[in-house]
Amino acid sequence: MQQTWRCAIRAADLGEFGIIARIVGRLPQFPAVLLGPGDDAAVLRAPDGRVVVTTDLLLEGRHFRRDWSSAYDIGRKAAAQNLADVAAMGADPTALVVGLGLPADLPAEWLDGLTDGFGDECALVGASVAGGDITRSEQIVLGVTALGDLGGRAPVTRSGARPGDVVAIAGRLGYAAAGLALLLAGRTGEAFQELTDAHRRPRPPYACGPGAAVLGATAMADVSDGLVQDLGHIAAAGGVRVEVDPDALEVPAELTAAAAELGEDPLRWVLTGGEDHALVASYPAGVRLPPEWRVIGRVTDGEGVQVTGRVEARGGWDHFRD
Repeated sequence: MQQTWRCAIRAADLGEFGIIARIVGRLPQFPAVLLGPGDDAAVLRAPDGRVVVTTDLLLEGRHFRRDWSSAYDIGRKAAAQNLADVAAMGADPTALVVGLGLPADLPAEWLDGLTDGFGDECALVGASVAGGDITRSEQIVLGVTALGDLGGRAPVTRSGARPGDVVAIAGRLGYAAAGLALLLAGRTGEAFQELTDAHRRPRPPYACGPGAAVLGATAMADVSDGLVQDLGHIAAAGGVRVEVDPDALEVPAELTAAAAELGEDPLRWVLTGGEDHALVASYPAGVRLPPEWRVIGRVTDGEGVQVTGRVEARGGWDHFRD
């Protein structure tokens, strides 16, 4: 029987400019990009005259693990968490700029998967990967900057919530946190596939961000660090109190089953789990919300966040908390 030998190409074999060419060749450019990769800088359209900018840093071993997530999943997740921040300002994402730190022995096929992940997630919102930078690193490092256009709308900041507003959520809560808990416990079977996939690849409700701006949202945030913590940012920025009704929060059967498996409280995942990248917003009372949004509380005079019937109204992700 004849054996077929396959030579694995590494990042070191391609070299810096070979890596760049390989990446650029897999990424389409959308109309917002006037001049894409290949020059000293990209040139983008800014029809609104203002540009929304956000940035994020992901480190291997802290934000993702290669034994848990494929290269494609990591690309999707890295793009999603930045595109969601743009949407949370009420803007339409237009482009990403990506900085990569790569080990020399990284397989070129892994790099292809990462690139395709970035490209496919950006395609959901019509955004492009317009450029970036590459360096050699002992571990994989991703630095992602996202850009967006407001389309003539005012940005929806965290500081606009006022007493009398309702608080509503769009997207899923608790799925990624449950998925992480299952991965840490080694429960990776088919029964919990949807939850572990949610940790690897979030599904932000991108269109709801600009849609909220059109509806008149007074404040909004991407739920990246946990509902309670991100509502706390809205409360602090607006000088108000946010009261959450836990009975209005969805606790799907998948979360309940995972919590029973691990001896956890599923509502805690919903309240404090991050990385689903849902959107939470406040609206003036009386605004008719589309079905993508569900009311979960209200804004009152005071400060902080109160979850009715819960002793603890704190929790969420903090990079420097033990």
